[in-house]
Amino acid sequence: MTLMLLVVQEAAHEGGNAGPFSLNFGLVFWTWIVFIALVLALRKYAWPAILKATEEREAKIRQQLGEAETMHGQAKALLEEQRKLLAEAKGSAQSLLAEAKAASERERNQAIEKVKAEQESLMDRARRDIAAERDKAIAELRRETVDLALSAASKVISQRVDGPLDRQIVLDYLAGVERSR
Repeated sequence: MTLMLLVVQEAAHEGGNAGPFSLNFGLVFWTWIVFIALVLALRKYAWPAILKATEEREAKIRQQLGEAETMHGQAKALLEEQRKLLAEAKGSAQSLLAEAKAASERERNQAIEKVKAEQESLMDRARRDIAAERDKAIAELRRETVDLALSAASKVISQRVDGPLDRQIVLDYLAGVERSR
């Protein structure tokens, strides 16, 4: 920074009137010559390359946009197809569920019918067993009645034997016992 101040002071002493806002026509002329040469060189060598790169980039972007639109269309088609498949899957699942419910209901009804049939057979068997036991009880009761009647008859006979034996009374008594069987 000090060096710069020294250069500015020296320039002020040499030119006498050289300041930052003073015009030096030699400097302006050479600045314009360099600027025009630079513009011409850039126009001849750099500008076509820059323009070509820009046009290539624009073409590449257009191509990518076209591909993006194509992919977007394909994505929409795939999305629609997936929605359709999802709807079909839902319908299929609902039909399978309905079939499963129907099969379950059929199995339930068959099980109920089977249980009812088994219950009926058990009731029939129980009724037969009850009837057999009743018949057996009635037969046992008859035997006891016969035994009791024989016992009573033997007492009557023994009393009659002690007394006058009336044969007709004994026969009548035994005929009554036979009829009760």
